[in-house]
Amino acid sequence: MTHHKLRFFAALSALLSLSGFAYADGTPRPWQMTLQDAATPVQVFIINFHYYMVWLISLIVLFVLGLLLYVMVRFSAKNNPVPSKTTHNSLIEVIWTIVPVLILAGVAIPSFKLLYLERNIPKGDMTIKVIGNPSWNWTYEYPDLGLNDDKTAKVSFTAYLLPEDKAKEQGVPYLLATDIPVVVPVGKVVKLIVTSDPEGIIHSWAMPSFGVKIDAIPGRLNEDWFQVTKSGIYHGQCSELCGKEHAYMPIEVWAVSEENYKAWADLELKSPKPEELNAFLKTIRPASDKVASN
Repeated sequence: MTHHKLRFFAALSALLSLSGFAYADGTPRPWQMTLQDAATPVQVFIINFHYYMVWLISLIVLFVLGLLLYVMVRFSAKNNPVPSKTTHNSLIEVIWTIVPVLILAGVAIPSFKLLYLERNIPKGDMTIKVIGNPSWNWTYEYPDLGLNDDKTAKVSFTAYLLPEDKAKEQGVPYLLATDIPVVVPVGKVVKLIVTSDPEGIIHSWAMPSFGVKIDAIPGRLNEDWFQVTKSGIYHGQCSELCGKEHAYMPIEVWAVSEENYKAWADLELKSPKPEELNAFLKTIRPASDKVASN
């Protein structure tokens, strides 16, 4: 995908965020009826396609309902005591053949465009390897920040579910917040390499605001991508039934400025103590609206 197209979708994402259908952060809300705020070009396309299909389906349902009501009244025994014996009408047969074909084409064309946008992975500005663990948590590696002598990433950490008492204390959503967030720079194309521990089970890394849902399969590398167009805190969860702790595999991503990302990366390369890292994270935490509490 060209950078011109990425900039177009980024602008469309910013425009969508101004609408009443979008929230200012990537957190689900109690009784929310709309989709989460779009933060990437892919999710913008998904939301637009969703509402396009809603309108199309609604029009079809209303048309069929109106046609049924008309037939029930117009051709009832009372209004039509002598029924017609017509068995063939070329015009109607042509219409009911061509119109469904046009409808299917109207669905297929944007579907294929969306599929191409999702799976035509552009050249990444950075790579993150995501590993689903059998202990129901996620490990993240940043190979672009350097490798050790044994070829493992210098920056690697496992994100655990933030305990309920700490979530309430910090005012963040329990079951969605993690003790350590994934940090990415705004506007950069992030390539994901997703897998699962060889001795583990299938998980699924899903981030609704990014339009990303990719399976983590033992012994197999899957790939996906996203480009966050605005800073914020975004939440997701494992979306593959993976055992008794399936509900406790949250995903938390912070999209920050490039300057803050570089500062975070420099600190991570120094292997900071947990308290030092937490203190620094408070200084780069993206501003967001009130988050939901479960």
